[in-house]
Amino acid sequence: MTRLVDLSHSVGDGTVTYKGLPAPRICDFWTREGSAEHYDDGSSFQIGRIDMVANTGTYLDTPFHRYADGDDLGRVGIERCAGLNGILVRSGEMAVDANLFESLDVRGKAVLVHTGWSRHWGSETYFEDHPFLTEAAARLLANGGAALVGIDSYNIDDTRTRMRPVHTILLGARTLIVEHMTNLDALPERGFRFTAAPPKIQGMGTFPVRAFAEIV
Repeated sequence: MTRLVDLSHSVGDGTVTYKGLPAPRICDFWTREGSAEHYDDGSSFQIGRIDMVANTGTYLDTPFHRYADGDDLGRVGIERCAGLNGILVRSGEMAVDANLFESLDVRGKAVLVHTGWSRHWGSETYFEDHPFLTEAAARLLANGGAALVGIDSYNIDDTRTRMRPVHTILLGARTLIVEHMTNLDALPERGFRFTAAPPKIQGMGTFPVRAFAEIV
């Protein structure tokens, strides 16, 4: 039997994902009470409205996020972000270095990095001194042909600096990125498929996803 594991954070009105970016605002565009007058059989419907930046909740970065000529959400094929064979790597270090990936065959796979940092989601601790990948790790994964790299942390880069080498290297190699994941402790190191499919939107490089794993 296949078991599904949800790897996304929940997002509500006012949820802060990235410090300095506005939180989403969620409300009714069409209320149940207001819609009832349009129907004669007692039907009523709610249509919601959300105002948010793309980097909200658990989200996927495409090359367009970093490169103006890179693939945006509308150009990333579904085969690049759905049903990928997965590898889980566990790390207790702040700087997740290349040595953890050297023996792995990552070509065409989703490589997920479990740091445990998602336990701080919703607190001020989440935003500071978080785990990240080193430039060497990013280069190894890109050169190895990883299809996607995900992490359960605030950012895949070290935000203490004003440089973003991991985004630059991975997205430059057309390797997709998923950040702000959760529940990675529920996954085995092998034997699962990973999906993080965003809407097919042109002109945007990032969007929230419902990331999940199928343990087979």
